[in-house]
Amino acid sequence: MATDFQLANFLPYQLSIASNAVSGLISERYRARFGLKVTEWRVMAVLGDAGSHGGQVTQRELTEATLMDKVAVNRACKVLEERGLIARVANESDGRSHLLALTGEGEAIHSEVMPTARATERELCEGLDEAEEAALRSMLAKIRARAGILTQQTGT
Repeated sequence: MATDFQLANFLPYQLSIASNAVSGLISERYRARFGLKVTEWRVMAVLGDAGSHGGQVTQRELTEATLMDKVAVNRACKVLEERGLIARVANESDGRSHLLALTGEGEAIHSEVMPTARATERELCEGLDEAEEAALRSMLAKIRARAGILTQQTGT
């Protein structure tokens, strides 16, 4: 049966391999310099953002913010807690969950990683002019929003 479908031209595939390539690059840089996996860095990044607003975050909120599987978030939190980079405290408003925040050491690493993250982002966007970069960010946001709508519609 003949078909004109080619995986290389399939948008979800292109997004996935682009994401994997970028994640691989970032993973290597974070692992080599800070001993962090991408999942651990994502958790730290969300906690760093929350900390700059004076807040603490539940694992459920981390899962939603990172769009990662809850098992991956749980594993990353355990590793970060064992390394003393995040702290877990009881959630007084919900006895079933805990609130997480960066420790002093976690904040120090977060502040060291941010320049690496920003430099990597700049390197990745070097081939784009300002308008192309803005268009790419806008299109990615629209695709992500549309995927969220479609997910809600199908109930998955």
